[in-house]
Amino acid sequence: MTTSEEHEPEFDALVRPYVITNGRGFSDSDRFDLVTLVTAAPDQQRKAHLGPEKRELVELCEGGYLSVAEIAGHMKLPIGIIKVLLTDLAEDGYILTRAPIPPAQLADIQVLQEVLDGLQARFG
Repeated sequence: MTTSEEHEPEFDALVRPYVITNGRGFSDSDRFDLVTLVTAAPDQQRKAHLGPEKRELVELCEGGYLSVAEIAGHMKLPIGIIKVLLTDLAEDGYILTRAPIPPAQLADIQVLQEVLDGLQARFG
């Protein structure tokens, strides 16, 4: 026999995305890629006026830079919703963004070989 508690749905996770974004659709803006880094702007005194999702997002970013993908994972929301929230927060000055650090350029093989030859000649 089952109890009534086993059949009750969880209503916490049933907030629809259009409620979180106030009915706004997903932006086609290229401002936020999955690897765009986001952090909270300093001196956030107005944070109390934000909705719960936006406030949670700003608090999450207070610890340093996180990528958009990491933020979506921590908040357990779709990327599109996160991008809409980030766009709003960036326009209002709550967050700062920057492009990811580019990968290092590979050194020239010839230079590496000359360094190796020099080290072998010097130290045997």
